[in-house]
Amino acid sequence: MEASFKSNLTDKRQRYAQFLEQFAPLIEGEKNEISVLANTCAALKEAFGFFWIGFYLVHEDELHLGPFQGSVACYRIKKGRGVCGTAWAEACTQLVPDVDQFPGHIACSSLSRSEIVVPMIAAGEVRGVLDIDSDQLATFDETDREYLEKVVALLVKTLYSHA
Repeated sequence: MEASFKSNLTDKRQRYAQFLEQFAPLIEGEKNEISVLANTCAALKEAFGFFWIGFYLVHEDELHLGPFQGSVACYRIKKGRGVCGTAWAEACTQLVPDVDQFPGHIACSSLSRSEIVVPMIAAGEVRGVLDIDSDQLATFDETDREYLEKVVALLVKTLYSHA
């Protein structure tokens, strides 16, 4: 199965809408968490060229590094620490235009300038987070939040629903 997520569209909303149309069949019916998250990283990286994209998964009392694309990253993050740990603790998306202004930001890469983190919530419990970093300030906005939350909702439905 060869799928290309590259797009010539310039409008961000249209690019995300096109991405979702292509992404849904890619993960449909697949239940292997690591495989689905790995392909999600690859698809988002190809579609949007994000500086760093990956998942941290809840394991006992920490977030553990999962599939990602980009430079090496932190292995573990405590609940409430940094942007990822805050998204986990608060169970809500964190949109950070300037990571240097975020209290307790964990700098896995000094090149990271802005970040968005979307929690994956199943049955009222955070299972992990989608973490995307940019090497530019204020890269992410409400459009990114809206559509990345849709991507995560699709992931949660595919991976964690037992219907």
